Amino acid sequence: MSGTTDKVAGAAKQVEGKITGDKGREAQGKAQSALGDVKNAVSNAVADAADKVEQVVEKVKSKT
Repeated sequence: MSGTTDKVAGAAKQVEGKITGDKGREAQGKAQSALGDVKNAVSNAVADAADKVEQVVEKVKSKT
């Protein structure tokens, strides 16, 4: 599941929990939403790192 999918599913679980009064389901939703945030942050960090590596590779190639 992607980070965005986890965030949406988590939000839905939170709403379900609030409507039904199920605190456990609401907590599951909060946890899943937080997981989505973490997945998105990791994905962004990996993309940023890959961009930096590519920049270094290009600089090295241009000097040879």
